[in-house]
Amino acid sequence: MVRDQEFLLPPNMADWLPADHLVWFVLDVVEQLDTSRLHAQRRTGGVGRAGYDPDMLLALLIYAYATGQRSSRQIERLCTDHVAYRVVCAQDRPDHTTIARFRAAHDEAFTDLFAQVLRLCAQAGMVQVGVVSIDGTKIAANASKSANRSQRWVAEQARRIAEDVVSQAAAVDAAEDAAEAQAGPAQRPPAELATPAGRAAAIKRAKEEIARQDAANAEADAADEARQEHYLQRVEAGEVVSSRPPAGVDQVRLYQARIAREQRRLAPLLNVRGTAEANQRAAIRKILKKAQAGLARAQQEQAAGLADRRGASERRRVRLGVQRGQARGPVVNLTDPQARLMVEGAGGGSVQGYNSQIVCSDDHFVIGLHISQDANDLHCWTPALAAATTHMDALNKTIELVLADNGYFTEDNITSPGPERLIAPGRGRAVHHDAKHQSIQGPPPPDLSPRDAMRHTLRDPEQAQRYKRRSATVEPVIGHLKDRIGLRRFARRGLAAVSAELHLAAAALNLTKLHTATAG
Repeated sequence: MVRDQEFLLPPNMADWLPADHLVWFVLDVVEQLDTSRLHAQRRTGGVGRAGYDPDMLLALLIYAYATGQRSSRQIERLCTDHVAYRVVCAQDRPDHTTIARFRAAHDEAFTDLFAQVLRLCAQAGMVQVGVVSIDGTKIAANASKSANRSQRWVAEQARRIAEDVVSQAAAVDAAEDAAEAQAGPAQRPPAELATPAGRAAAIKRAKEEIARQDAANAEADAADEARQEHYLQRVEAGEVVSSRPPAGVDQVRLYQARIAREQRRLAPLLNVRGTAEANQRAAIRKILKKAQAGLARAQQEQAAGLADRRGASERRRVRLGVQRGQARGPVVNLTDPQARLMVEGAGGGSVQGYNSQIVCSDDHFVIGLHISQDANDLHCWTPALAAATTHMDALNKTIELVLADNGYFTEDNITSPGPERLIAPGRGRAVHHDAKHQSIQGPPPPDLSPRDAMRHTLRDPEQAQRYKRRSATVEPVIGHLKDRIGLRRFARRGLAAVSAELHLAAAALNLTKLHTATAG
């Protein structure tokens, strides 16, 4: 074996990899895509060398994500060491700065890339959307939990900066810089927090994010109050409302309205003979007695100052704060102010990150994505389903049934416009247990609340069997996204940036599935 022997014939890169290798598939796909948005920003003149071909950089990123590589520095090394990456780059060697800047400069293009790849998959006969599934997964942000700061801390730091305390601490900063010069890279703060000016800018962003959180919380609380008032007005108008009262509703006013309503119903039946009328009077008096007892209890709680008038949004904020071990009030991360500390899994662990909503087809293609700062999935149904519906409308496909777990089990999600849906009221095991041991067939009675109607529907063994498909579709897709694509932590920061990265990763996932499906 002689390693220093020169080639007698010029090498052909087509001989370096098998004909069915993923690299050739990615290159063929990129040739079919409309990449005019990328080329519009390419520098082709002026001082210095021309920029790299955007199609090459796009193919490089797609192949890197498809093979679980997202670090720009690692991709740079692979462009030198790995045959497949050298083929993608056509022997060019873009450095990590070029790769990172290209990825950061094309957020909208990556969202469009996802739609184009989805169209190619549909044209190949994939993307079966008769039944689709939706689920959320927490993906860590490019930020540490230790960078979280309370509203009080941010306000104090802002005051100190306003008083020019930072300039007085220059000597301390110099000493800290000297000490940290001896520390390993993992112990050093991010570059943007390493200088007084950088910290001031980070604190300013943190204050802006806290103000945005306060405004969003106020808007949510106002919406809760509007729901409470609307519910009370319906009861006061004499309507028998089957749904539960909104959290925080005025219990005294509610019971007074119920008593007045039942008294109006009882009045025409007084002094009227007949068995049916007597039964109606008895039923109404039973309801009256229960409402009067509730009124007395509510008045006692109100007098003692124990009435809980907090709406659902405020209760949720407090509950999440308790789970995280935080004091009440907004908390912001200095590294990525838009990331949130979220509880993950039944074990009570937490992650500083984003709630990523995935909608997938019955044949495991991602058809819709949505990034949320909400710690749970309750309010993610509408935007995630809207994203999937938009993509399917563009492909002239219709979603017929949506499957979702109990994280989406709210009256709004059950009754919102859109395709038929099966939303579990509890864990999947409970759904199948109830369908087996408490089975009910036929449509739900019309007087049931939306939640109870959904419970009734899923006790039908046939509907429970349809719901069973959920865990076999969306959960493997999320596993593929995290384990094969490697998207357990975003490489970028900010809501728009991580949304673009999620779309890029999902496009790579769909392409790998299309390659596997067509390879045979």
